[in-house]
Amino acid sequence: MSIKNTLNSRFETAMHSLNIPSECTPLLNLSGKPQFGDYQANGAMGAAKHLKTNPRDLAQKILDQVDLAEIAEKTDIAGPGFINITLKNDYIADCLKHCLDKPPIEPSNVVIDYSAPNLAKEMHVGHLRSTIIGDALARVLEYQGQNVIRQNHMGDWGTQFGMLIAELELQLSQGEQAELALSDLEVFYQQSKKHFDADPEFADTARAYVVKLQSGDANCLKLWQQFIDVSVAHNSDIYQQLNVGLTTEHIKPESAYNDDLKWIVEDLENKQLAVESDGAKVVFLDQLADKNGDPSPMIVQKSGGGFLYATTDLAALKYRVDTLNVDRILYFIDARQSLHMKQVFATSRKANYAPDTTSLEHHAFGTMMGSDGKPFKTRTGGTVKLADLLVESVERAEKLVREKNTDLNEQEIITIARKVGIGAVKYADLSKTRTNDYIFDWDAMLSFEGNTAPYLQYAYTRIFSIFRKAGIELEEFSAKITITESQEKQLALKLLQFNEVVNQVAIDCYPHSLCNYLYELSSLFMSFYEHCPILKSDIDPETTQSRLQLCAYSATILKQGLDLLGIEVMEKM
Repeated sequence: MSIKNTLNSRFETAMHSLNIPSECTPLLNLSGKPQFGDYQANGAMGAAKHLKTNPRDLAQKILDQVDLAEIAEKTDIAGPGFINITLKNDYIADCLKHCLDKPPIEPSNVVIDYSAPNLAKEMHVGHLRSTIIGDALARVLEYQGQNVIRQNHMGDWGTQFGMLIAELELQLSQGEQAELALSDLEVFYQQSKKHFDADPEFADTARAYVVKLQSGDANCLKLWQQFIDVSVAHNSDIYQQLNVGLTTEHIKPESAYNDDLKWIVEDLENKQLAVESDGAKVVFLDQLADKNGDPSPMIVQKSGGGFLYATTDLAALKYRVDTLNVDRILYFIDARQSLHMKQVFATSRKANYAPDTTSLEHHAFGTMMGSDGKPFKTRTGGTVKLADLLVESVERAEKLVREKNTDLNEQEIITIARKVGIGAVKYADLSKTRTNDYIFDWDAMLSFEGNTAPYLQYAYTRIFSIFRKAGIELEEFSAKITITESQEKQLALKLLQFNEVVNQVAIDCYPHSLCNYLYELSSLFMSFYEHCPILKSDIDPETTQSRLQLCAYSATILKQGLDLLGIEVMEKM
């Protein structure tokens, strides 16, 4: 149990013994100012208001009742009833023995829907946020012990595929190989669209191929599959470069639900949820009505008989509930799809596709912006391919590494540049509040100062270098901790917050909280390192061992925290 949870439990017991209603909580938090203690319980004010009594008097009664004998060095009451708690150094040191222990949980089944690129085009920067935020949450929940089911809802179906397979068939008939024809998906898509717009005969063929594809025509399906295979291979390369946990086994594309779509529409009609409107089948949702009171319409079948994203999303949600038996479904889809997701969730509840016990969560995110404040584009105004962005990041990182360190061999430079470059791109995104837009800035993200991945990676290598200098294996080190200096205490308290932060990220899905924690931890470590000598000859052996143990815990938690973000560390830098 964490220090916060332990204190909370003790205060709840004391408040219960004083017959304070259970809705009045201790409101326990870290102290904002160390001179006022380490933790602060602020619940006395609210409880006093509820009981119509003096808050300072009630705070004193709580303090008289709470058992903090082995925990607190001193306590005092400040202001209108704040209870300040200064912890014993020995208690903190004892708690540190368990700072790497994960709190026990009751595992649940969690589906995480993320990345979901459209296979008609190559992955671009617009896919980055969903991919890395979703993957960070998958890692966090797996770390907790949850049963995480990754779902990559790839767009592999729809009218554009008629155009694409018609173009592919044409190029194959001219002797081109599928892999070469599709080596640049963006160019292939543009060629297909140009051909479609300029050649009425080709356009007619493409439209006919859509019908054939949806009808299960063997030749169209074969061409479609070639396109899909090459596209998936491209995406798999990107996931590997990004150090993202998505593999081909996690792909559950739109086409997987084709056979369910007709049934979904019929079922919604039978339940009187979908009605005909101008030839289309539409679900009208009163709970999402606009300011004029008009219900929100969600089309599930077009007048021509075609199905939409909404139909597929309903089928996918039903599959996840019925077949995967999930307790929680997390969707990492950008904020522009917020209304769509509300419609899907509302319809799923009404149709009983998802019981109230299944949590349906859309975790929206903002847009990556350029320095001009507009969505990030190439200099010519085109879409930035994700593959090109990652190549450039690694190249920029390599230049920095070569400038900063001449003692590394060529292979070390290449490895470090990859970890720094990819880590910088991911951390720059993850460290921003998910719901906000953010400015893409090469210099800021690759800086070795401030809240960046290179700064945190460097903090880890510095700790590793201490153990290398001492001739000790970091992973195998174990020693008793004795806290005497304020910098040791502040670092220790921050180390003990790790699991609290991870648990909070698992609840609210804001990875920037973990980034902020790791940055604060690194900063406190640097302060500790500057003020508390470790390997100097005039430091007694017990103090050296104690401080090395604080270093070891710091390194382990830094590495673990960065791993939860999908960012790699290195022993040299």
